[in-house]
Amino acid sequence: MHSRRHFSKLTLGASVSLALNSLASAADPKKDTKKDELTWHQVEDWGIEGRGWQADEMDRFYARLPAKAKAVVPKSVWSLSQHSSGMLTRFETDARKIQVRYTLTGGLAMPHMPATGVSGIDLYAKNSQGQLRWVSVVKPNKKEMNATIVSGMDVGTREYTAYLPLYNGINSLEFGVPEGSTFKPIAPRKKLPLLFYGTSITHGACASRPGMTHSAILGRHLDLPIINLGFSGAGKMEIELATLLAEVDSSVYILDCLPNMTPDLVKERAEPFVRQLRKLRPDTPILMVEDRTYGYAWIKKSARQRHQDSRAGYVRAYDSLVSSGIKNIHYLAGANLLGDDNEGTTDGSHPNDLGFMRQASVMEPVLRKILKKG
Repeated sequence: MHSRRHFSKLTLGASVSLALNSLASAADPKKDTKKDELTWHQVEDWGIEGRGWQADEMDRFYARLPAKAKAVVPKSVWSLSQHSSGMLTRFETDARKIQVRYTLTGGLAMPHMPATGVSGIDLYAKNSQGQLRWVSVVKPNKKEMNATIVSGMDVGTREYTAYLPLYNGINSLEFGVPEGSTFKPIAPRKKLPLLFYGTSITHGACASRPGMTHSAILGRHLDLPIINLGFSGAGKMEIELATLLAEVDSSVYILDCLPNMTPDLVKERAEPFVRQLRKLRPDTPILMVEDRTYGYAWIKKSARQRHQDSRAGYVRAYDSLVSSGIKNIHYLAGANLLGDDNEGTTDGSHPNDLGFMRQASVMEPVLRKILKKG
């Protein structure tokens, strides 16, 4: 009994001491944690780049096709259009720490593609020469993310570009900076975008992070907005998609659907698709891109045959279009899009980061010539 009374007195004394210390800490300005509080900024308040339709035309803010498309495109295309691939937002801040919180709609990763690419937010900043340089990427581990994307940066005010997830949807997105930091939202640019329409490769598989797709790289190099209408396994040139693409005023339409199309589909759809697009957009340049070469094509006859047949059909469609008087249409061969050493893919089909860099380097001079950017 004596030991229990002694223990109780000690416990009571310790509790009183802790309470007094807590009160003292709360009153002591040196221990105030206010400096760690964040001011949050909702991206919907200033907008995103990379969406071809206005917010009031959408079912969801971070989707890629307008609400009316649901009734006319294949279900797979509609479902994939809910991913935020190709979208970005921009802001300026002097904060040395940037927090991000966002809610995802789907799974975090895929067997052949990491969570940083499928679901990450990828941050770039302009350096003193005005060049966009990579800063950091969120490593998602749950659907409701609240993470420090970067901290401990050098003092200075910078313009930031944040690329949104490639293979996931977003319901909400906010950036937080410490109280007292400046934060200036930057509205989406008004320049005509490059519009990419294609397959899982255009969609972003298998970039390690959102800023590493060829479309994002080309957007940085050419200083243009991009719109990514890549649909994994579903880039098949339905005529309804041509009509939808034509609603978006673009600097170039880049058509890269061959990886999803059999020779029969190429024969049936390629030429009518381009004719419909040209009818609705008489003057906008159109670039027809061949499929990349499978990484294993050197050792698999079936893969080589697939390329040979589909490319032959695509060339025939292009030649027919040109001979019929269609103007301002261009063609890019695909044999060396990913290089010639078979190292440019993750799984033989989808580019890795090396492959995306190579694809961008092949496409850039072609697009510069089309755009006459020198």
